[in-house]
Amino acid sequence: MLSSSSPGCDSAVMGYSSNHQVSKAQEVLYTCLLADVKRLEPEQVLEEFKQLFIYQVEVRDPLALKAIVAIVKANDRQTFFYTLKRCCFILINNWGSARVYEPIHQLIATINDAAIYQFTYSNGLKRLRTWLINFVKSKEYENLKLFAERYSDGKGRWSQRYASYLLVAQYGDERNPAEQRAAAQLLSRQLRDRFRLDLAMYVAHSQVNPRAASGTESDLAVRQSAKNPTNLGDNVLRLIKMIVLRRGQYSYENLAQFFLSQTEGVAYKEYKNALLRYLVFSVDNKGFVQIFLKRLAEKLDTLYEEHDSDRVDNELVFRTCNQVIKFLTTEDNETPTPLFNLLISQGGPLTLVVVLLKLILVAPNTRNRLEYCIAKLIQHYEEYSSDDCHWFINFLEVFTVTFAIYVEDVQYNLVRISSEGGTSGQGRSRSQDLAKLLDDYRIFSQARTRGKHDGGTQGGDGANGTADTVQDETILVRKTAEKVAQIQSKLNRLAHPTPASPAKVLPGSLPPHRAGVMGTTPLNAGSANIAPVDTRSANEDADGYLKP
Repeated sequence: MLSSSSPGCDSAVMGYSSNHQVSKAQEVLYTCLLADVKRLEPEQVLEEFKQLFIYQVEVRDPLALKAIVAIVKANDRQTFFYTLKRCCFILINNWGSARVYEPIHQLIATINDAAIYQFTYSNGLKRLRTWLINFVKSKEYENLKLFAERYSDGKGRWSQRYASYLLVAQYGDERNPAEQRAAAQLLSRQLRDRFRLDLAMYVAHSQVNPRAASGTESDLAVRQSAKNPTNLGDNVLRLIKMIVLRRGQYSYENLAQFFLSQTEGVAYKEYKNALLRYLVFSVDNKGFVQIFLKRLAEKLDTLYEEHDSDRVDNELVFRTCNQVIKFLTTEDNETPTPLFNLLISQGGPLTLVVVLLKLILVAPNTRNRLEYCIAKLIQHYEEYSSDDCHWFINFLEVFTVTFAIYVEDVQYNLVRISSEGGTSGQGRSRSQDLAKLLDDYRIFSQARTRGKHDGGTQGGDGANGTADTVQDETILVRKTAEKVAQIQSKLNRLAHPTPASPAKVLPGSLPPHRAGVMGTTPLNAGSANIAPVDTRSANEDADGYLKP
């Protein structure tokens, strides 16, 4: 055993005579590992980790070894699990901040080293290795592998595509170490930024006629490298168009603002009734609406009924929207609610996703709760094959695309490139009319002012540099989004060198007024960025909007 010790550990308490001092042992261990990861090469740190937790033969730091021995002697497996996780995330955070990813894979593999299954005469080492075997079989180890999967080229289970949601469950759980929560939050944000960027790049390049827009070799190379980040194929373009066409006075953002202004200060019972009507406003599927109103009304009638006569406030709005999210997804954090399955079967994924979106636009702080519930649904279905739960995967794809459009920092708009669509033709089906209508428009995106991210825990050892890394990633994504808009403009000129008339943003006429959300006063029109389609067809609802 080597005699040198890591800097920062010299003042540590040397003896551990009671359970009270286990926490001191943990702090010594964390301090030693943090000092090691900052001054040693990753290979040396990994070797020290392996010696401490598996072999205990040639440990570099005797104080760290003494701390491990004390923790094992306390004979508390859960305390050991917590200690091991925090040690891992101290290393993961530091390597991740330095963008050194290979040691993360090696760390995950080290925990499941073949040596933990070997016999040993040492009772302490035997207990330690038994706990490691138990840890490898636990959900905690799955969470660690989730991080490693992010940096590998191999294909894991279908659920790994939705790691940004699974990570929400980690950084939202206050029982996890601060280092784990910080790493989960950072990685989740990076995954979202990457998806948003990939989607914008794919949209920018996929709408170009390759014969008309040959461009330079570099342009062609960029176009070919833009890959679809979804599982929806080219249908994602049609989905985006359907979502973005819902603009103008009755855009989802405007509806949310109208609802908030009309329900300010009303009695809570009246607010719950208004919330029901707001969530199904403009939903054309009668079967979905009937089921939704009946089942959810039963839940809301008894929800916080002691406050029915009170004036609604921000806290009641937040708590109510959180509960509605649970009613619509999972109430026990393990299984989907019957209402979730019923609504999916009756209205399809887009209709339910829009209802969830409306809730988030009314109470943005509930987004963490929604994504936490989505993570729990993914965990429920991930044991199934992708074929057995393809309908749920489709829901996740629609959910991800919709929220990337509405609650992130890239704004999607439509520009009309043909003057022939928009009216229903004889001999064509409704689906053909819709296809023709959508083909008349091209999607354009631009960066918009980015709001603050949801707060999260970033403290703790090993989390240094997390905020700077997130800021760097944010600036990079914003600049890239602006570049995407420039590329799109260039590609559009190449694809249509001599247009008959300049492309115009849809001017359209606003749809007729309807009764307000509360059922009393009309909704007042605000300024609209893009108005809805001005010519209604069989594919549109009573207010001139494309049906989901």
